[in-house]
Amino acid sequence: MNSFFKILKRFVPPYKKYVAGSLLSNVLSTLFSLFSFGAIIPILQILFGIETASYSYQAWSWTESLGHITSAWKNNIFWFITSTIHEQGAIATLAFLGLFLVVTTFFKTGLSFLANYCIVPIRTGVLRDLRRDIYAKVLSLPLAFFTEERKGDIISRMTGDVAEIENSVISSLDMLFKNPIIILIYVLTLFLISWQLSLFVMVLLPVSGYFIGLVGKKLKSRSLTGQQQLGQLLIRIEETLGGLRIIKAFNAEKKMKESFAETNEQLRKTFTRLDSRYLLAHPMSEFLGTVVIAVLLWFGGMLILTHHSHVTAPTFIYYLIIFYSIINPAKDLSRAVYSIQKGMASLERIDKILKAKNTLTIAEHPLPLPAFHEKIEYSNVWFKYQNEWVLRDISLTIEHGKTIAIVGQSGSGKSTMADLLPRFYDVDQGEILIDNINIKDVQLYELRALMGYVNQEPILFNDTFLNNIKFGVDNATEEQIIEAAKIANAHEFILASEQGYETRIGDRGTKLSGGQRQRISIARAVLKNPPILVLDEATSSLDTESERLVQNAIDQLMQNRTSIVIAHRLSTVKRADEICVLHEGQIVERGKHEELLALNGYYKRLYDMQSF
Repeated sequence: MNSFFKILKRFVPPYKKYVAGSLLSNVLSTLFSLFSFGAIIPILQILFGIETASYSYQAWSWTESLGHITSAWKNNIFWFITSTIHEQGAIATLAFLGLFLVVTTFFKTGLSFLANYCIVPIRTGVLRDLRRDIYAKVLSLPLAFFTEERKGDIISRMTGDVAEIENSVISSLDMLFKNPIIILIYVLTLFLISWQLSLFVMVLLPVSGYFIGLVGKKLKSRSLTGQQQLGQLLIRIEETLGGLRIIKAFNAEKKMKESFAETNEQLRKTFTRLDSRYLLAHPMSEFLGTVVIAVLLWFGGMLILTHHSHVTAPTFIYYLIIFYSIINPAKDLSRAVYSIQKGMASLERIDKILKAKNTLTIAEHPLPLPAFHEKIEYSNVWFKYQNEWVLRDISLTIEHGKTIAIVGQSGSGKSTMADLLPRFYDVDQGEILIDNINIKDVQLYELRALMGYVNQEPILFNDTFLNNIKFGVDNATEEQIIEAAKIANAHEFILASEQGYETRIGDRGTKLSGGQRQRISIARAVLKNPPILVLDEATSSLDTESERLVQNAIDQLMQNRTSIVIAHRLSTVKRADEICVLHEGQIVERGKHEELLALNGYYKRLYDMQSF
């Protein structure tokens, strides 16, 4: 329950007025229910003619004790009823009592509706805030967080776990704001009627509560297992959708179906046990409540029949009605507790995202970085993802307007060098400077605004050509977008599509060829017009014709910009101002193309292998 109250403390404060409205309405609704039940006593006394006492009006004030006020109210109510019987007759009095019952029930049900109505904005608002915070947190976390998490499991937390919280935790808000109030007021009323009977009940309730608690004991752990298995199922689905081409090419449909079926069956068994235990809560609490009622009926009847209690038979029936009215709120409260236990597992999985620490240190007083004029400098940079060093003592200066190429075998650290510049990751030792300012001392937004990216695998969205090109540049005009597409050699094939720039390109641009996707990615970088450009294997996966078109687009994009080019194909970096050769995380050679060939070292070997 501590986690539940923490989530309330975290999300409910913006909805304080709705909480206050719900609590006040529940208190008033409960009081009106007591008044409506109270009409039973005089009705029974009139019907059975068992009231023979005479009453006179008794004065009282708010400064007196609670017992005296209660006694005075009870006396005056019976005085009014007996006076009405004498003046109007028993039948007329019954009509008045029936009208009183109708009026109090109307207010009771109306206030109960108002209390539930106040809960609706809280439920929907808290859920909206939770989704918003998770999504915002996912966007703010560094890439290092996602290298240790599987995408399918994160999707499961953002969908399945949020749905579970909605179904269990959030849906229990009305029960938790309503039922404790009802139970508290009813219990106080029971003690005012007869403290002996109420003490006897207080002995019975913990025993029944113990048995009810046994049902919900393992709900949280089993629910956690179920949500983890659901995450595995979504991982299977995500991997299947992403790898359909390979699955079909290797005739692996049967293997994938068997793997999915195994995970799916484990999930079914877990939720079967979980739901069975959850469903047991309602009948068990109802049965135990009936047992308590039966024992109470015996005990109270014995006290009345043996004249060991001041409680009369009609008052005892009123007592039983109030006590029986506690059972449903108590059942709902126990069900809410079970639901919360069931949902806490999902909340813990979501909190793993919400409470994840951002490893990127943000400067308290960031320095301004409005533009880029002089140079980029890697100064004695060391970096590792986990245990092994990926980059070792990298020192490199990139002058403004120059093109630097980084080459080397796979795994040498080329892409990692590029990823450190926009602070996708932070260096472990050393520093990276732009115009002699450490990139850790500036705002991330200003730092990344200086850069444009063209990756080996173009990242496009299931949207139109126009929206993909202007992604991140909201104020771009249509003329600027078209000009960017022309520079990227993309304008012609965009116009040839069904709806031109308004044509949707499919999930990740699946309706386009590899070269077309890459040219859209280049057009996006052209439109951003960044002073620093990073090209990460931008042509390595293309055929010769597509590579020529993309390379022409890249050549236009690189004009008058500071460029960092990562390449396997050495033919694309011949014209670079400087080529750096990485080997096992270190710069082992640097210079122009002809100079490196003359060294007859690492670069010469790479060049000869590609020439061959």
